[in-house]
Amino acid sequence: MSLDDFRHEALTDVSSTNTECLERARKGALSGLWVTAVRQTGGRGRRGRAWFSEPGNLYASLMLIDAAPMDRLGSLPLAVAVAVQDAISRVMPLDAPDVLIKWPNDILIERLKVCGILVEGEMLPDGRHALVIGIGINVAVAPEVGLYPVATLREFGVSASPDELFAHLFQSMAETLSLWNGGQGIALIMERWKQVAGGIGENITVNLPDRSISGRFAGIDDTGLLKLETDDGGTRLIAAGDVFFG
Repeated sequence: MSLDDFRHEALTDVSSTNTECLERARKGALSGLWVTAVRQTGGRGRRGRAWFSEPGNLYASLMLIDAAPMDRLGSLPLAVAVAVQDAISRVMPLDAPDVLIKWPNDILIERLKVCGILVEGEMLPDGRHALVIGIGINVAVAPEVGLYPVATLREFGVSASPDELFAHLFQSMAETLSLWNGGQGIALIMERWKQVAGGIGENITVNLPDRSISGRFAGIDDTGLLKLETDDGGTRLIAAGDVFFG
């Protein structure tokens, strides 16, 4: 996809930018629609968690239609994380700490979470598959509570506004999705992801829906699954979970 394939609708207050995108998809909107909002009243994160959404941050969702065959969609969250990491890096001061990705697609600076990403999909009545990528970046304000320690970009010397940051995100997402190429460019995305991943080689704990397991973060396989080396010498592949370092 090129820059010309995307368009942007800027809103003020919404329930959630993901919900707005899904509603437009149901009404026949074409792929490539970005929706941003100043504030969300019903923002949500993974597993239905509430997402803090006061003014001052970037709340953006991108709607894609039939983005890739279903068996290739698993690598899309990694591509999205690469694009977001790149956009945030573009506004960081020269002497700022590295912007890293925590598997699969949280963005960290000095082990503090500055961005959350939520990908949702829905089969439309006409047979098309709508995919919505929700991105919330803590530019100026951060939630007081959460599963993971958080920070804002302002704390690291970023002066860019949410609108300026979105301009970078708009461009970097177009470039990264073009590289991803409907899942055919997965190898290129994996290489980009590994270059900016945090915690590879370290001991981590992964919280699964029913339990927690610990081991050494051995990277990702060629489909994006997390490789966890356990104490018994085995390697487990994990498709989804909350990762904690140490």
